[in-house]
Amino acid sequence: MSTSPSRAEQLLGDLAPKMVQLTDDVLFGDVWARKELSPRDRSLITVAVLAATSRPDQLNSHLRLGLQNGLTQEELVEALTHVAFYAGWPAGMGGLVQLKAIVEDAAR
Repeated sequence: MSTSPSRAEQLLGDLAPKMVQLTDDVLFGDVWARKELSPRDRSLITVAVLAATSRPDQLNSHLRLGLQNGLTQEELVEALTHVAFYAGWPAGMGGLVQLKAIVEDAAR
């Protein structure tokens, strides 16, 4: 088991220990660990849903996770362009602006 605090623990600490536990154990410990979809595929789905439902805070972290899980910048651009047509232009554009900032930050 990792000795460093999880991202949920870093964000919520002692404020919401149950939410940290559910995030770590159920969401990432079970749902994300299921073998039927790869982490890469789960990331692609998650990015699309978060962009489509206007969840910018979560989208930011999942764009980063998607890159770690093997999605390319080009695949994320394509997914967010696709989202713009099905979920609305602002959803796709917002996600692309976030991705651009992440890519530029990583290049520094």
